Amino acid sequence: EMLRELGFCSGIENYSRILDGRKPGDRPYCLLDYFPDDFVCFVDESHQTVPQIGGMYEGDRSRKQTLVDYGFRLPSALDNRPQTFQEFLSITPQLVFVSATPGEYERSHSTRIVEQIVRPTGIVDPEVEVRETRNQIDDLMNEIRGRADRDERTLVTTLTKKMAEDLTDYLLEMGFKVRYLHSEIDTLERIQIIRELRLGQFDVLVGVNLLREGLDLPEVSLVGILDADKEGFLRGETSLIQTIGRAARNIEGKVLMYADKETAAMRAAIGETDRRRAIQRAYNEEHGMTPDGCRGAAVRIRRQAQRRDPRPEAGARSGHRRGDRANRVIQSGSAL
Repeated sequence: EMLRELGFCSGIENYSRILDGRKPGDRPYCLLDYFPDDFVCFVDESHQTVPQIGGMYEGDRSRKQTLVDYGFRLPSALDNRPQTFQEFLSITPQLVFVSATPGEYERSHSTRIVEQIVRPTGIVDPEVEVRETRNQIDDLMNEIRGRADRDERTLVTTLTKKMAEDLTDYLLEMGFKVRYLHSEIDTLERIQIIRELRLGQFDVLVGVNLLREGLDLPEVSLVGILDADKEGFLRGETSLIQTIGRAARNIEGKVLMYADKETAAMRAAIGETDRRRAIQRAYNEEHGMTPDGCRGAAVRIRRQAQRRDPRPEAGARSGHRRGDRANRVIQSGSAL
């Protein structure tokens, strides 16, 4: 009746299998069906993407199965779903997994693994130094000052959004130009924050889990990892390697891990970074390469910003803060 009167029907997509003429359990159609049979599919950040492909189906199935069991949806609604991982593999005959930290599936199923360790710029992976957590905030501030004096940027990663906000508030009170970045910030605002960091409108960016994959920031010369010895998802081997890589675009790149003990994940991440550094340095020496930074992109961004907005660049915005956060940061720093 809704289709007849309005031309559409809310929820009709749940029964797309019937409208498509598919049999129960058949693979749903997708955009990949438009590609030729011999196309090459590149899976970027495969250590994240591969689990998500299978996870989409499982999550959808879990939700709809409950609705079907209690009579809120017809059983055919289960066939309006994402593809399973095996179905995805059946229509992607040639796969190239791209990741700095490939997972177990990629390693075990790839016929050939190609390492892209040497960079055209000659820049080597950053040096990683482990420091004790005693007075870690004061030590970190001293390092940040040195980077800010050289017009370089700093990334700091914490374990929780609350810690990121508290540390940001404290650094603001100490006179630093700093912002924080986490999942509660709108996507478009995140892009603006990254842009302002590159333009030098502030010197320090504090985050949790968003300062890992996909950030290419040549201006960042220092990455501080707080609570590096707190084992878990955010301080696992893959996460640490990805975070270390944020300082790998700068000639002076350096990573500081604040920890009171060295975990297995830390040893693995530091060992892999040292291995890559050795390969890169040997290649540079063999071919007479001198590391060269890539700061031109920031210059282009600054020129574009000046054309769009002739006003002087504003300083860092503090956002929504609470004044008592500084005391909590000092207390947590001394406790750690």
